[in-house]
Parts: sequence; structure tokens; C-alpha cells
Amino acid sequence: MSNNNKTTLSPAPLLPPLPPETTPELADDFAVFIDILGFIPNSLLTMQRKPEMVKGFAALTKGVMGEGSVVDGGFKRLIAHFASRAAGCQYCEAHSLIAAGIHGISDEKVAAVWEYQTSPLYTDAERVALDFALAAGSVPNAVDAPLMEAMRQHWKEEEIVEILGAVSLYGFLNRWNDSMATEIESSPKALGDEVLAQGGWTGGKHVK
Repeated sequence: MSNNNKTTLSPAPLLPPLPPETTPELADDFAVFIDILGFIPNSLLTMQRKPEMVKGFAALTKGVMGEGSVVDGGFKRLIAHFASRAAGCQYCEAHSLIAAGIHGISDEKVAAVWEYQTSPLYTDAERVALDFALAAGSVPNAVDAPLMEAMRQHWKEEEIVEILGAVSLYGFLNRWNDSMATEIESSPKALGDEVLAQGGWTGGKHVK
């Protein structure tokens, strides 16, 4: 599958990230993302200029990705990756794969992400859901009746809501990080260079 990511020269971030101690009351909210990624992402360190936005986004993240989920948490990060791929946000493409590995997706399955349609590591249900993520993350939206029917054949209604929740959660991040030209951190950049570069990933505007 082709990748529509841009490879133009990287601008500086629109706004630089602030140190996490700038807003002490966000410590618990930042902890949500340390659990997901192993670090506080620059996107949230920039967003803390409006603390209530960080708090609201942390709450939504827990609602979509947290305890009580019926869809595997690691797989929902793969959903987020494919939605971000459709949107062309290279920052979020790499971040979501880092999170997928942290939450139980094997290195082999992450490495096969470009061959998901043919790799035996992916089930038919997963292939349909990843196709759905690509379609739902596209502009204009490409979800159609046949794709929705295929989803219903493999996924229950509650599961479909969670899957679309992951797409929509990352839709916010895709717009935020591409508009902000958020600088990518070292670990997601390393994964992007190792796995995503096979499909044309460069880091784009997120790499200085």
C-alpha cells in the first residue's frame, strides 16, 4: 500500500514543548501517557498551555483505550496507526506503533504492519478492522456500506464503537501534531526508521 506522507523540509515546531513541571497539577494526566508510551509526548507538553485540554484528552484516552475495553488494547493502537497513516501524520504513525508494542503486540506483528493483508500474523477480522481504520481516517471519509457490513460480520457493536473511538481519538492527534509540527521523540523515531521507512516513512516535518 502506498504512503502519502510528505517529505518536505522540516519546519520548527509552531510552539515548543514546555517542561512537565510547568504545570504540576497535570502530573496524574501525564502519567496516563507514560503508561501508554513510556514517556510524556511532546504533543501533551505543548498542549499544557491549556491544562484543561490535557485533562480532557487524558480522560477521553482512558475512555477509549483504558480498563473495561472489549477490543484488545494493543490492537486498538494498530487501529490508531492505520488511521494516522490515512491522515498522513508521521508523528502519530510512529507513536501508535510504539504503544502497540508496549501493550502486547509482538515485534513480529509490528514488523509485518505493511503486509497486514497477507501476513498470517493478522486475522481476517483484524484485516477488516484495519481497512476500516484506513477508510475512516481518510478525508473525505471512505467508509461505505460494504465495509460496514464486513465489520458487522466480524465485530460486535460495542467493539465497533471502540474501534471507531480509537480512529477518532487519533484524528484529534493527527490534526494537532501535523499542524504543530511536533518534534518526534527518539524511541518512536527509531521504530519509524526500522519499520515504517519500508513504506516511505521519513518523519517528515517532525524531524529536525
